[in-house]
Amino acid sequence: MVAGATAASVTNQDQQSQILIVTEGSDKIEMVVDAGATVSFCPAGCFVTMPSGDRETLGGTETITIINGAAVIK
Repeated sequence: MVAGATAASVTNQDQQSQILIVTEGSDKIEMVVDAGATVSFCPAGCFVTMPSGDRETLGGTETITIINGAAVIK
């Protein structure tokens, strides 16, 4: 994913990689976030399926933290 000046970010605080399903327009990808990694994505808004299966709509400015497989969005 391409990070822009404004983009959502996700930090995985778990000990194992987590997978998010990111849908931007008609493009749908599985984004792997390694343990301890932070990734910027979704610069123009997107839909995200979290590791728990929850779906969220992001505008591109959110900060997500994954803790024990659960996503906390700020």
